[in-house]
Amino acid sequence: MSDGGNATPGQHRVPDDGEQVSRAPRPAAGAAPWERAPAAHRAPEASTPSGNHTQGVTVADLIAKISGSTPAVEPTRHRADVTPTDDSEAPADFDESADLTVPIPVVAAYADEVPDLEALNRARGPLAANPSPAALHTSAPAAKKKKTKTRARKPVLLAGRSAAALFAVSALVLTGGAWQWQSTKNDLLRNVAALDPNSRDIVDPNAQFGDENFLIVGVDTRTGANGEIGAGTTEDADGARSDTVMLVNVPADRKRVVVVSFPRDLAITPAYCQAWDADTGKYGPVVDKNTGETSDDYRYTETKLNSAYAYGGPKCLVKVIQKMSGLSINRFMAVDFAGFSKMVDALGGVDVCSTTPLEDYELGTVLASAGHQTLDGHTALNYVRARQVTTEVNGDYGRIKRQQLFLSSLLRSIISKDTLFSLSKLNNVVNMFIDDTYVDNVRTKDLVDLGQSLQGVNAGRITFVTVPTTGITDSDGNEQPRTEDIRALFDAIINDDPLPGENDTNATTSPMIAAQKTLQAAKPSPDDQTTQTELVNAVTTDPQDISVQVSNATGQDGLAATAAAALRQHGFRVLDPDDFTGTVTATTVMFSAGNEQAAATVAAAFPGAKMERVDGQKNTVQVVLGPDFSTVGAPPPSGSTVSVHVSHNARSTPTQLPEDLTVTNAADVTCE
Repeated sequence: MSDGGNATPGQHRVPDDGEQVSRAPRPAAGAAPWERAPAAHRAPEASTPSGNHTQGVTVADLIAKISGSTPAVEPTRHRADVTPTDDSEAPADFDESADLTVPIPVVAAYADEVPDLEALNRARGPLAANPSPAALHTSAPAAKKKKTKTRARKPVLLAGRSAAALFAVSALVLTGGAWQWQSTKNDLLRNVAALDPNSRDIVDPNAQFGDENFLIVGVDTRTGANGEIGAGTTEDADGARSDTVMLVNVPADRKRVVVVSFPRDLAITPAYCQAWDADTGKYGPVVDKNTGETSDDYRYTETKLNSAYAYGGPKCLVKVIQKMSGLSINRFMAVDFAGFSKMVDALGGVDVCSTTPLEDYELGTVLASAGHQTLDGHTALNYVRARQVTTEVNGDYGRIKRQQLFLSSLLRSIISKDTLFSLSKLNNVVNMFIDDTYVDNVRTKDLVDLGQSLQGVNAGRITFVTVPTTGITDSDGNEQPRTEDIRALFDAIINDDPLPGENDTNATTSPMIAAQKTLQAAKPSPDDQTTQTELVNAVTTDPQDISVQVSNATGQDGLAATAAAALRQHGFRVLDPDDFTGTVTATTVMFSAGNEQAAATVAAAFPGAKMERVDGQKNTVQVVLGPDFSTVGAPPPSGSTVSVHVSHNARSTPTQLPEDLTVTNAADVTCE
């Protein structure tokens, strides 16, 4: 069970003897084995770095291959069952002009939401119900009609009309793009303020245009139904914490999926966030149940990642992850333990494969045997939560690996035809979101549309990655992030660079191992590089937060020192000036991705200066003085919006990633 008390506001964890669970001594924390994999086991180089490939195997095809079955073909037409008519109950006289059908609600051809078929069935009633006496003609007819004719026309007439209505509704449901659920279900979703689309931490917003970035959070809370499923009670851990954090990137072309896992104990810089009350789901001062004290409206988190949600809720966690990743998070979902369990049950269970039985020091027996097996909701919850497994020596990293393998199977199931074209399964999953999930900018329609857009994605292009850490914890038990490697990982995601293990194959014969050589391509010659220019809308920042390097590319001595002194007067942090070894035709501000705001602030002080995005600048902005340089002006006030043109070389080589990056590929269905 997670050490939730660490991140509970106002409750700092102090170990004591009585708190430990009786068990064998735990092994020391360290990097996961797959993070130390030797180069000899690296995956072969992919022949094609990215893109959609017609020769690849889709997720639906992969599921069929694994199960040994063929994909089910959904019927496009439904025949209404005609209720047999008892001759003895049929009236002798029947007025053909009477409208005996029960009105069916009108369904717009392009409605925003799919009609509720269950509601329609309730409203419509029996398909060929007997007409009420009031609907019958009571006077004697001039000529008596034949009974056989009357009995034959009545069910055919009603069944024909009802069948046509059913076919029309079914056609709407199965029409591409019409998988949009009832608006009433969207109204029941628990919406919460989480997103910050105008954050200055977003790196290269233009390069992310059209991308879908979901922040998905597994919440550790013991309230309500969560306290009844064996996950502990509020006496064990009050409040709510993020137990699992995953950032899902789906690029605009929908040709791959990247899921980045963050260890729950990842070390962070304390963030200043508005207080969050997990019990009410509201932001603002929080009253401590035990002491009665009221917190400030804003407060700092602790130094562990899971404290961001505990102290500041969804909004604070988005802030921390967005700053770390630079991704523009545009959708948020948080599901608790009970919701996760119900989702797995709604899908009929999820298939996993374990190389050994799974025994946890705290949860007990999770899996009694090894091999392939289908987990129900309760077992699946323990499978992805277990952190003290007897056969694992890597703590949270072993859990993350299991989560990635589990979600690989879950994702294959969710975006399969079996789920997307099963109204009952979709309805069950939607109901789970209604009851046990907080969302921001997420509707049921969005989820289904996204799933449909991924139908053709090859399973080998669904990649799970863990943010790189040192593998060594500090005195507080926090995992230390490798900041530069994390930046390289997210730069590769933003630039749609190929990732380790991405492939277009079917199920692999051995587990995917990250390998830097899978990323390397022939280095292009200068002639192969093409310069691109884009318009970037940036917000200026405080000069005191910007480090500037001034370099002189002219033959005039002392020019860089003069410009550096002027920048210092305006509050910039200026490094020692130097000479530029190359040549420029005009004053140029150079910066690396992620520092657009800082670069725009510096460029505003040099009238007519060009901006160029380059590699290797890190967090320093370099000003190269050209022959056009004349003076240094005052930068605009912090927070001003400026539009600048940025040039950069179109790279044909991918971002260099660390060799020990931990990767799980959705095409990996081995059990080794």
